[in-house]
Amino acid sequence: MYREKARLYSAIMPTPKKSRVELYRRVYEKFQAPVSRFDCGRHCAPHNGGQPVCCDTGNAVPIVDKWEWQLLQSRSDLWRLFKPKSAVDRAIVADMHSECRAVECKGAAHCERDNRSLACRAFPFFPYITRERQILGLAGFWYFEDRCWVLSNLAVVTPQFVTECLEAYEAIFAEDPEEFDVNRRLSADMRGVFTKRNRIIPLIGRDGRYYAVEPRTHRLRPATTVEFGRHGPYKDEPVAAAAE
Repeated sequence: MYREKARLYSAIMPTPKKSRVELYRRVYEKFQAPVSRFDCGRHCAPHNGGQPVCCDTGNAVPIVDKWEWQLLQSRSDLWRLFKPKSAVDRAIVADMHSECRAVECKGAAHCERDNRSLACRAFPFFPYITRERQILGLAGFWYFEDRCWVLSNLAVVTPQFVTECLEAYEAIFAEDPEEFDVNRRLSADMRGVFTKRNRIIPLIGRDGRYYAVEPRTHRLRPATTVEFGRHGPYKDEPVAAAAE
């Protein structure tokens, strides 16, 4: 979960829950697949002062719940609590639910793949949920389109990543209905934004194929990555080879 999602989490998570450290341990064990066979950070870092977008808290602040934070602390010294550097940062921390933590790592150069947070493993995606509460696949955090290389090259996303990401979230949803509601509301926000922009919502389905959610009608149909467009500095770059 990243900072844009923290407000939703805070608004609908009303009650404390039992410890779920073991849940996150199981999720970490099963969710190992990288988003692509490319080191995507090498593509976005030149446009972000040399740092991958998702590893720079100037762009994205990971939000974890207290049980995931306990697990991360027990496994490594990679992570620390996020230190706000601006009024925006302070507002993010102040707005969080008491069971959430804003965190930051030592940076991409010190990454420990086994000790990445769920937010890091899933970036730049979240489970897309319909008004009928059906999980259709993965959608991208649209507010990173101008910075995240993957969101301009969805064909690089591997089927294994899609499967493991969805299974990880579904394991969490089974024990944490509020987390399901966070993603349901995030999906609703995306529908509202893309309807106003008259844009289709790009989706990667459970089957690894590409789909579009039509604006206004929200009808789901098959799509091609060409329809999704490219964004920011990636508009004029060569299209990356598709995942196999």
